[in-house]
Amino acid sequence: MSLWIGERGLIVIFSEQKVAQMAAYFLQRRGGRMAYIKLMKLLYLADRESMDRYSSPISHDSHVSMAQGPVLSATLNLITGQIQSPIWRSWVTSEAQFEVSLTRGPTDIEELDELSDADIEIMDHVWDQFGRMKRWELVDYTHDHLPEWIDPGRSSTPINPRAVFRALGKDENQAEALARELFERKSLGRAVSELI
Repeated sequence: MSLWIGERGLIVIFSEQKVAQMAAYFLQRRGGRMAYIKLMKLLYLADRESMDRYSSPISHDSHVSMAQGPVLSATLNLITGQIQSPIWRSWVTSEAQFEVSLTRGPTDIEELDELSDADIEIMDHVWDQFGRMKRWELVDYTHDHLPEWIDPGRSSTPINPRAVFRALGKDENQAEALARELFERKSLGRAVSELI
């Protein structure tokens, strides 16, 4: 869900529906099923690409470093069932062997109404670049090529958007300003969601 609020611009709220549709899109591109660790890497890479192009992630989930690389925090909880969500389950089903699959058959692009044309373009770009990689190749890629990821050992640690913007080539002042703006929009979005 996103809301437009006057001069402050676009504010955002994490949406299970949107992240479920992102997952469904990648799953459909893969034939309906994949290892959830691969899905998680593709989702993170899509958020990162969106931050590079538009200074804002697609999912608006919180990013964290874990031993297997960067992940979307709430989305991981949806995948593993730590957060029970009928919205998520209407799109994505957890399977044995750490895999996920589409809950419904092939999805018509018009059904993905939470995703903009720009979101789809980014996910296509990410799929074209990374979709053929195996899960552990993607894990290695995120370890070797994403400087914002820091090995947290057996724990997890938040990834500051400033670190992502710096890794994407922004100077310190630009990265700080973009991270602050993103934080303010998310904070405003949380405040608005509590009023709805």
